[in-house]
Amino acid sequence: MTRIFYSLLCYLATPFIWLRLLWRARRQADYLRHLGERYGFYGGPKPAAPLLWVHAVSVGETRAAQPLIEGLLAAWPGHCLLLTGMTPTGRAAGREIYGERVVQAYLPYDYPGATRRFFQHFQPLFGVLMETEIWPNLLAAAAARRVPVILANARLSERSARGYGRLPRLARPAFAALSGVSAQTADDARRIAALGATPVEVCGNIKFDVTPAPEKLALGESWRSLIGARPICLAASTREGEEELLLAAWREQICQPASAAPPLLVIVPRHPQRFAAVAALLDRQGWRWQRRSLGLPDAACEVWLGDSMGEMAAYYRLADLAFIGGSLLPLGGQNLIEAAACACPVLIGPHTFNFKQATADAIAAGAARRAADAATVVAAMRDLLATAATLAAMRQAAGDFARAHRGATARTLALIARWSGRAGR
Repeated sequence: MTRIFYSLLCYLATPFIWLRLLWRARRQADYLRHLGERYGFYGGPKPAAPLLWVHAVSVGETRAAQPLIEGLLAAWPGHCLLLTGMTPTGRAAGREIYGERVVQAYLPYDYPGATRRFFQHFQPLFGVLMETEIWPNLLAAAAARRVPVILANARLSERSARGYGRLPRLARPAFAALSGVSAQTADDARRIAALGATPVEVCGNIKFDVTPAPEKLALGESWRSLIGARPICLAASTREGEEELLLAAWREQICQPASAAPPLLVIVPRHPQRFAAVAALLDRQGWRWQRRSLGLPDAACEVWLGDSMGEMAAYYRLADLAFIGGSLLPLGGQNLIEAAACACPVLIGPHTFNFKQATADAIAAGAARRAADAATVVAAMRDLLATAATLAAMRQAAGDFARAHRGATARTLALIARWSGRAGR
């Protein structure tokens, strides 16, 4: 009865879902493409080969899934792999990374009929959900068709666990429907098991196994050589409201008093639909700034706006050090693992509850430092740029930290093979 009530709420929310799609489409028209897929209607025939299914909700999960997807393709030769997501940017990232080697579609909204149509059309042998994707009707439909579904690279913050705990009659059957969970940390495993999932095993974080593309690293090195010896600080994956805080602190501490050769600040917003908003902010505040899409910054440029997709590794290789966004405001932070893999020293704000363990481990390893607010972030940037030996030690520690935590993909693949019954082998 609880899931029936949940489904009714899903249907009642339909007008608001459409309004959200239309609002997002104002900045990204692709939100209005493939609409039928969001309701379980898929054009064309199902792939002829037996099908494996991986769900990665957006860009971050799509990139993080790369080692796992490559491992599945190697371990199940002769099979087709379906990659589902929920955003156009995630779909674009899938095309960039995997090309024609995978089939892509949107996962439908969690309506009972839509999830049934999804399984009827694709008939996957098993499914792998990345990180935190728990949908009651989807998992009920999978159980009804006896499709094993594994939650991989799973993480669950204390806040999210409390949220699920308030709805035990809805959440517990959904977690119990999983065939297994490979968790990032022991704390994640404990919280997920308490909600009814079994078996749950700790495998580590697959994101440590993502190797930065050599061509992206080479691109960053090329930028660096062309820009010259000017110090470069990166604000990566910034979220709404953070740019204003960082720019105010940067103007106060770096631009005053005026320096003959001030560091270059590179800002790369987390979401591409915010590129225009950040550009407008830079105009309003009177910065001398340029877009990455229009070329390299000249000597007069104060802020370089990273308005490109798929080049995060290049930005990390370019920078002397990076601040990881989503952490100045209570948004939970973004992952610092890619920065560490590029041997880029990291500064992080106070709010990192979504990546608590990875952040704590990076700080303990000397690869990252925490700052209380934007002023402290910029002060740390200024001080680290002035102490080359400390910065070099952090750079070495970042690379060592990333290498030391690899291996989660192999452990996860072994569990998937066991929990799926090695379907189709």
